[in-house]
Amino acid sequence: MIVGLPAFVRHDIEGRLPVGVEVRFFDSVEDNFEGAPHVDVAWFDHRAQQRTMNVFAKADRLRWTHVIGAGIEHLPLDTLRANNVRLTNGAGINASVVAEYAVMGVLVGAKRFDEVVRAHDRAEWLPDSPGKIELEGARALVVGLGHIGAKIADRLRAFEMRVDAVRNTPRPGDGTMGPHEWQDKAGDYDFIVIAAPSTDETRALVDAAVIARMKPTAWLVNIARGPLIDREPLIEALREGRIGGAFLDVTDPEPLTPDDPLWKAPNAIVTMHLSGRAQTGLFRRAADLFLRNLNAFLEGRPLENEIDLSKGY
Repeated sequence: MIVGLPAFVRHDIEGRLPVGVEVRFFDSVEDNFEGAPHVDVAWFDHRAQQRTMNVFAKADRLRWTHVIGAGIEHLPLDTLRANNVRLTNGAGINASVVAEYAVMGVLVGAKRFDEVVRAHDRAEWLPDSPGKIELEGARALVVGLGHIGAKIADRLRAFEMRVDAVRNTPRPGDGTMGPHEWQDKAGDYDFIVIAAPSTDETRALVDAAVIARMKPTAWLVNIARGPLIDREPLIEALREGRIGGAFLDVTDPEPLTPDDPLWKAPNAIVTMHLSGRAQTGLFRRAADLFLRNLNAFLEGRPLENEIDLSKGY
């Protein structure tokens, strides 16, 4: 069996492959295209992902492919499904660090630490705190209770917040809501944290109606994907002061152009999709996950994080 891997995991994976597996390391998009026809298993990740999408048209032998991130919206799922190629992703390997970023967003919004930093830069001694929301007793809604969302909920509960959650399939008795049950209740929460996957069904999940129902003091925190929020109603609500603010690690589009109105929208904090990069152990965790799955694939066992190609998650 021939396995194609990105060069950035060479250090963490060499010497650990199962016996009988031949590896080829891809260091560029061009390497991906050159190696695609020769591999049975491939991890085609590269920074220039938009150029790698059509690589699957050349991968005639491919049986299973993997991506390092949780997001798969850039992949040609129809092509993979038609060619019977299995797909796994890296959901969970960065769950803790992204959850930390979400909690930071809640804290920054509650205490308005962005305003504190700006005052520091002006060498201005503030006479009072610009943010006065107390987390103890505040209500938070986590939309999307996957690897990341579950960790966010656990961490917010540690602050003695009252946390509700939305999951695709609610479990009886666990207090979660289904994907179409929470919108009318948006006004109940001090913080709404978006952690759902990006699919056709979740596009503009937070739309004008949801934003209109939010408390005038409530904060929206998005660490999922930009298209889950309808940006124009959000910008309008921020400009008119109809919500407390928005902590946006992700935006639509990415990157924002320097003249994008989100940069100057009142009470908007944009953190440039840095949540998953605020760590040092990603490649090691990614290599560990891939190796577990490679052994499972060779032995005919179920794969971790396998995507249902018909659903997109």
